[in-house]
Amino acid sequence: MELGIDLGTTRTIVAVHDRGNYPIVGFSEAEGDLIEHYPTVTAEVGGALIHGLDAEVAEREGAPSLRSWKRLLASTRQDELIRIGDVEVTAPDLVAGFVEALRRDLLERSNISKVLREPLDVVVSVPANAHSTQRFVTLEAFRRAGFRVRAMINEPSAAGIEYAHRHKNTLSSKREHVLVYDLGGGTFDAALVYIAAGHHDIAGTTGVAQLGGDDFDAQLCAMALEKAGRDFPDEPKARADLLRECRAAKEALHPNTKRIVLDLEGLGPDAPTEAIVIPVAEFYERTRPLVIQTLDALEPLVATLREEETQSGDIAGIYMVGGGTGLPVVPRVVKERFGRRVHRSPHPAAATAMGCAILAAGDDARGLVLSERFSRHFGVFREAEQGQRCVFDPVFSKGTPMPPGGSSPLVATRRYRAAHNVGHFRFVESAYVDDQGDPTGDLTPHAEILFPFASGLKEGSLRDLSIDRLPSEGPMIEERYEVDAAGVIAVTITNLDANRGARFVL
Repeated sequence: MELGIDLGTTRTIVAVHDRGNYPIVGFSEAEGDLIEHYPTVTAEVGGALIHGLDAEVAEREGAPSLRSWKRLLASTRQDELIRIGDVEVTAPDLVAGFVEALRRDLLERSNISKVLREPLDVVVSVPANAHSTQRFVTLEAFRRAGFRVRAMINEPSAAGIEYAHRHKNTLSSKREHVLVYDLGGGTFDAALVYIAAGHHDIAGTTGVAQLGGDDFDAQLCAMALEKAGRDFPDEPKARADLLRECRAAKEALHPNTKRIVLDLEGLGPDAPTEAIVIPVAEFYERTRPLVIQTLDALEPLVATLREEETQSGDIAGIYMVGGGTGLPVVPRVVKERFGRRVHRSPHPAAATAMGCAILAAGDDARGLVLSERFSRHFGVFREAEQGQRCVFDPVFSKGTPMPPGGSSPLVATRRYRAAHNVGHFRFVESAYVDDQGDPTGDLTPHAEILFPFASGLKEGSLRDLSIDRLPSEGPMIEERYEVDAAGVIAVTITNLDANRGARFVL
């Protein structure tokens, strides 16, 4: 059975292919209620980690927990430890544990459990600005959990597929671009998608890694505490209870709501005796800068349209998806900027999962060609001047097309004579590269790799050595970079003279 899975910051959504339809999978809570999402939360109970439905129950009972851990993937190395209660876990093991719980509950506690058949074929989405490490961790988690991953695509790309499936009548030879605006629980992503004759070409992507519905919840909580004259509590359970109350109040807002009423019961004995009332207009004014921040992030995509001499009238639409767009102020501010061609998905929180399911279905996706691109620059810092200076070598530039699924990987190579005894490689991804060729803005470091160039050196002892210039011409070194359709980068470093090499997945 084919599934589309959006591993969300606060909620994971699963869509299933069912005879040309793509319904959202429901999960049974402990009380028997059916909810159309799987909570992206992990808790520690008795020295072990539990995830999803069970973790949400444990959190309410006071267990140490971690919500929105997906945000950490943007800045956490594979070997870095994340603490939840008394347990420390690496990012790969945390995500794998969560995905294993998701698979178990799909088979045992979902409304499709009786019709699910192995193997479970899935298309998985990741943020458009996810770096190679985050993509690798996500892909490996699903593989380790027993899913058969057909593809991994960018979240706004998946939403663009769902748009084309739902709004074919808005596309024409004069309107072939869709600007996908995806505001989720923890991240903002956007993509300019060219859609014509079954081709989905990602002309550009942008986003803000640390901006989403969580930030709107935090603003509402801060406003309530200010009005109550209280500080944000130190106790984790009280914090979680307060944010849960604020999240529920925010999600209940509709265009006619005039005020928000909060009891702040999470404060326990320190809770105010009367409910806190916040005018909705004040909350919208407080959070308006967050929405403006998303619009500022869209400017590079608008500039791309101008460079292609495409007028704004040639955009088929601005397609708003993601649970964060349910807050009325968000579409209101976006419409102020872009006018009447703003379409909000009827299933904003589920559009990405549905797009993934359409791609996974095969039959409905027949003839669909998806062309993704690098959303960030990837390169490596190298040693220069006997290790006294580093120079940056951009290997893949932002906007470079990635290989489509089923094709050979994208390859880049570097060959040179080694000048130093040790190769010290520091791989990074960045949002921008300045005029001098140096990476700038939102810089994400990857693995730091040492490789022996001089003969007689062993890899295990390299960190204790100083980097020295070789007395004579060194061996010929080759770096071979490979990028697969999921955006995962691997490099093979080979000493060609000694016929010795090593492969690293970054």
